[in-house]
Amino acid sequence: MTYKETIDFLFDALPMFQRIGAAAYKANLDNTIALDEYLGHPHMHFKSIHVAGTNGKGSVCHMLAAIFQEAGYKTGLYTSPHMKDFRERIRINGKCIPEKDVTGFVREHKPFIEKIKPSFFEMTVAMAFDYFRNEKVDIAVIETGLGGRLDSTNIIEPVISVITNIGLDHTNFLGNSLKKIAGEKAGIIKYRTPVVIGETQEVFPVFMKKANEMNAPLLIADRWYRVEESASESMNKQAFRVYLMDEIRFDPVVTDLSGNYQKKNIATVLRAIDALKEAGFELDDQAILSGCRNVKKLTGLRGRWEILDTNPLTICDTGHNREGMIEVVRQIKRTPHKRLHFIFGTVSDKDPSHVLKVLPKEAIYYFTQANIPRAMAKEELVKQASKEGLKGRAYSSPIEALEAAKKASKKDDLIFIGGSTFVVAEIL
Repeated sequence: MTYKETIDFLFDALPMFQRIGAAAYKANLDNTIALDEYLGHPHMHFKSIHVAGTNGKGSVCHMLAAIFQEAGYKTGLYTSPHMKDFRERIRINGKCIPEKDVTGFVREHKPFIEKIKPSFFEMTVAMAFDYFRNEKVDIAVIETGLGGRLDSTNIIEPVISVITNIGLDHTNFLGNSLKKIAGEKAGIIKYRTPVVIGETQEVFPVFMKKANEMNAPLLIADRWYRVEESASESMNKQAFRVYLMDEIRFDPVVTDLSGNYQKKNIATVLRAIDALKEAGFELDDQAILSGCRNVKKLTGLRGRWEILDTNPLTICDTGHNREGMIEVVRQIKRTPHKRLHFIFGTVSDKDPSHVLKVLPKEAIYYFTQANIPRAMAKEELVKQASKEGLKGRAYSSPIEALEAAKKASKKDDLIFIGGSTFVVAEIL
């Protein structure tokens, strides 16, 4: 099989949540356990960090991976979804899994894959764990998919667990309240394993109860670290002053991840680093500062308040639920511009009203749909947006929408692209 044939097989033969939605979701770990047993329990052969949460978990995973790389560890990184190439999901020291390893895995195990018919995500997790074992990584940073308790990644026994925050997302699977969603995310808390909670929210008692049940040390990031904005270094880097309790711990921490919301993620990462040091990892201040400064360079992360052009200023961000979009809108308001041109698309299996309600009314909208079955039809999106007082036209693709926005924009305007990871991916 060629690499293209392999990817076509994975996309066509295995149900993929990001593309088709609910039909790909499996509310059990049966296939994951079967794959793990068949492969000889690869996850038991490397140390890991498990990261869940509604927003910020991707940035936290990449920051942690970058710090470990700078500290000299051979670092695996498993994240989802990918932007352009499937291989982005599985990396070691920032380098994507080679095409030959993807093809080889599928070729060797295709009969078993066809026998048990795992989801795309279940198979991808198995491939990642097998690759990390074969390559003998020192540590692997593992991001959950959409949940926690029943997520395919939840067979690992991590050194620490991390839960960034809780928001209303994937409510059709995880529950229609913050408490229910927190209960699902809390499912990654393991027996006597430290768990870092990024933000103190109303659902904190859910985590406290689960941690007590599992005799797991509970570490609250925002009760230890306070992160404030410092002088910005450049358009592509920002600086923060970090306090540990009331004492300055770092001044500054510079990161190449844009977006003021990263200060929450930095606090979470630093509390996780404290726990990892206690577990015996050597992570000095130089590795922390260098890792934060070079996250994109070291790990290949894209789509977090990413500047694509400066004339006019064109920015994309993968924030796609209500809480994520509130942060994005705050950042837009902080960004100097005259008119805002907003390219927006979403998926059909979510109620868009929660996000549409927080979008700026004064923007010019370019409603579009990504090239996936889950995408909400652009005409339906226009109809839903008009109910919230948002005005704009429909465009057949994100590329067409961007071209229209560029034609209508002037030098001092701002073009923003978001609403769906898949809209951003097509632009990138």
